[in-house]
Amino acid sequence: MRIIRGKHQRRQIVAPDNLPTRPTTDMAKESLFNILENQIDLEETTALDLFAGTGNISYELVSRGCPHVTAVDENNNCVRFIRETANKLNMNELSVVKSDVFRFLPMHKAKYDLIFADPPYDCKHYDLLVSLIFENNLLKEDGIFVLEHDRTIDFSEHPNYYDHRKYGKVNFTFFCATPRHSDRPEETEESH
Repeated sequence: MRIIRGKHQRRQIVAPDNLPTRPTTDMAKESLFNILENQIDLEETTALDLFAGTGNISYELVSRGCPHVTAVDENNNCVRFIRETANKLNMNELSVVKSDVFRFLPMHKAKYDLIFADPPYDCKHYDLLVSLIFENNLLKEDGIFVLEHDRTIDFSEHPNYYDHRKYGKVNFTFFCATPRHSDRPEETEESH
């Protein structure tokens, strides 16, 4: 895994084999950040990374200037690895919380400009995850929530849905705090 852009650009990060993770591919991550950087100013963004795993998305956010990122994961090894990596890279903007996401969200009161969630693809509670974000008002007024998921998940009828992108086997669904519509066709396959 590597950090694609920003102050830690091209930095390779090698995660230990004992982490139960599936990091977002570089191609999908680069495409995701191209979209995000056209919609929000990362240097003024507070972000929440749910099911953070290796910390792949969190490191990219900090590298690109995000002033505060909270990474949440319940796995001890993942939490330890993210903390150690953040310390090695002097990422003081990154804080790590060890918690089950479904317990964390209802008790958390902060609001974010960006929430990213990458639950295991066999997660049975995608609907609950999306509901918890909106029921607890965790997005700021113009905030964006991005959910990474497998191809069988479809949130196009959700009132806060506004876009879907597919990169190989990786799917991202985009939600916003207030309903809005995409100005582009959905279900596009993009490649580099």
